[in-house]
This record gives sequence, C-alpha cells and structure tokens, in this order.
Amino acid sequence: MKETKHKETPGGNRPWWWVPTLYFAEGLPYMAVMTISAVMYKCLGIDNTRLAFYTGWLYLPWVIKPLWSPYVDILRSKRWWVLTMQWTIAIAMAALAFTLPATGFFQASLAVFWLMAFASATHDIAADGYYMLALNQGQQSFFVGIRSLFYRCSMIVGQGVLVVLAARVSEAWAQPKAGWICVFLILGVFFALTAAWHTAVLPRPATDVNHQPRTADETMREFAATFVDFFRKPGVGVALLFMLLYRLPEAQLVKMITPFMLDPIEKGGLGLTAEEVGWAYGTVGVIGLMLGGILGGILASCNGLKYWLKPMAWSMSLTCLTFLWLAYAQPQQMWEVLACVFVEQFGYGFGFTAYMLYLIYFSTGRFKTAHYSICTGFMALGMMIPGMAAGWIVDTFSYRSFFVWTMICCVATIGVCYLVKVPASFGKKENA
Repeated sequence: MKETKHKETPGGNRPWWWVPTLYFAEGLPYMAVMTISAVMYKCLGIDNTRLAFYTGWLYLPWVIKPLWSPYVDILRSKRWWVLTMQWTIAIAMAALAFTLPATGFFQASLAVFWLMAFASATHDIAADGYYMLALNQGQQSFFVGIRSLFYRCSMIVGQGVLVVLAARVSEAWAQPKAGWICVFLILGVFFALTAAWHTAVLPRPATDVNHQPRTADETMREFAATFVDFFRKPGVGVALLFMLLYRLPEAQLVKMITPFMLDPIEKGGLGLTAEEVGWAYGTVGVIGLMLGGILGGILASCNGLKYWLKPMAWSMSLTCLTFLWLAYAQPQQMWEVLACVFVEQFGYGFGFTAYMLYLIYFSTGRFKTAHYSICTGFMALGMMIPGMAAGWIVDTFSYRSFFVWTMICCVATIGVCYLVKVPASFGKKENA
C-alpha cells in the first residue's frame, strides 16, 4: 500500500469526517478481545479457571505495546499502519465467526483473538500518532473530548448492544454459537467498510512520512534512540509520577463499581439488577461522560492545559464522593443512583481531558508516536496494579472503607498536578 507524500492544504483535513470513526473503530476490537470474548466463552461452557487465565493473557499486547511502538514510527507512515491494521482486524473478526462452529473452537478462536489483540494494540499506536500529526495543537485540544466520547460509545456498543444481540439470536435459533457467529460477521463487515471509508477520507499530513526500508542496524539504533530520548526528556520523573498516580482513585473505583451496585444491601451494596446497572451507565452515564468530555475539550482549547489542569484534577477527585455517599446512604430510589452516576461520569469525562492532553504534551518531539505509546503503557500500568488490589480491600474491609480509601487516594491525583510543568500556551486554539 504505497502512499505519496504531499502537503496538506489548510482546513483540508476535515477532522469531523474521520476523528469520530477512527476512535470508534479503535475501541471496538479492544472490547471484542477483553469483554465479548469472556462473555462468549462463559456462554459456550468454558470453565471459569480456563476462561480467566487465557482471556487475562489477551491484555498483554496493550501492556507491552511500547516495545514495538518505535517500529510504527520508524517503518512506513501512520496512515499506512492505521489502514493495514483495520483490514487485519476485519479479517480477524470474520475468521472468528468461522472458527466457532469447529470442534476445537476454544483453541482456534483464542489464536485469532491473539492476532486481533496485537493488531488492535498496533492500531492504537498508529491512530494516536496520526491524530497528533493530522491535527494542529488547537484541534487536538478541541477533539480530545470527541475522540474520548466515540471511544466510550464503542465500549457501550461492545459490552451492551452486541452482547444482547448475540443472546437474542442464540435464543431465537436455539443454538448457543449462532448469536456469536452473527456478531463477529457483523463486526467483520463493519471493519471492512470502516477501512474503505478511511482509505477515502484520511488526509495525508506532510509530517506523516512514508519511511523507506532500512537495514537491521539502522532500525535497532532508532529503536534504542526512541527509549533513550524518552527517558532523557526534562522532568521525566515527575511525568511518570503523573501518569501512574493521576488515575489512582479511578483505577480502583472502576473495578468495584459494578460489584458494589449488584451486591445486596446486607453486603453493603445497592442491590440493583444487571439491567438497572446497564441502564444507569448506558444512558445517564453516557450523557454525563459525553458532556464532561466535550466541555473539557472546549475549555482546554480556550485557555490551555495549564489553566485547567488543577480544576480537572479536583473534578475527578470530588466526584468520587458520590460513591462514598451511595455506600453510606444505600438509597432505594433509582433517581438518586442515576444522579450520582451522572455526576461521577461527568467529573471523570471532564478530568480525564487533562490526562490525555498531558500525554500528548509530553510525547511531543522526534518520536511522538512511540513516546505517546510509552506514556499509554505507563497509564495501563497505573490502572492495572492498583485495580488488582481493589477486590482484596473490599473483601477484607467493606465497601464503605474502600470508598473512604479511594477518597484518600485523591490526594495523589491532586498532588501530582502541583509538580508537573506545562507551558501556558499548550492546548490553546490557534487563531487564524
């Protein structure tokens, strides 16, 4: 897939044409690998031990993707990588549908999921790098909320709409695998159409260089230079603290929200049904997240990241109070739960804008795509390790103690914002 390099005309990149679809397409394969796979295997009779062990390993590509992200910077253009990975994901989705009827479907489908996981992680690297190359600084600030919104929408579709569709088709046809075959065929067609659409509309920024093949020595030197350059950046120690600690409360909270809502009142939960939880986060939660993310992007593009960094950190922290109140009050009225979900999701969407913008800021430089991927690797680490301990805290103490602990962790979120240094001009929308 050869590309010619030419200068992009001002205003010719039409971000509304491709930013929403690019980030919707980025989220769907992640949900297929991490969520749909687990639900599907459970429905098809795979025991919990094998299910947890093997699907847990599927997360590995996103954790270690910084190890191969330099090659996405060194070899070919970001546009080439985006389109190639989308076609690969389309083929993998269709292949999954054909592996399910086989006798050894578990092993065969896991192999395809592994292919999809690496393709999806590589697509994440290329898409994020392309976003920074195709948009100017003001556009990046403005669209950071839009991209987050459509990424989250893909999660709603993946863990909600598609799972319901699979269950209903399987029930209608009285065949457990029928619904999942249908879902993956639909996803295969969707990704083929998405790849075709992006082939037509993705701009070709002048800075998105179509690299020529290099020798092994040249490639390894640039690979090493990528990591050396990252860890030599001024303030890298503080930046790593920010990446690891800004989301410390959320990393633990997100693991326990659903169990807290589903557990009965006598166990300290809210006693809601799965349908009620889905309704809460599929409607009111999405609206809150959307409004918070869009508002965060607009305000950051007006005044810059430095101006809004601390207010956004306070927003992420104070909204954790909603679950502390829910744990102590255990309200029986659904509107009270919905109000708290809205406030928490709005605060999260608003506060997460600052985090994403800081990753973009710290990634600027010669290897911006690879450095952004390294940043997201540390982001994943910051979410993974605290989240692993969240269940133990709840089981050892209680939900109330757990939510008190998450509020204490908010000190880290706010504290790291006083350590990082960001230019006052970063993120402001450029005047014509």
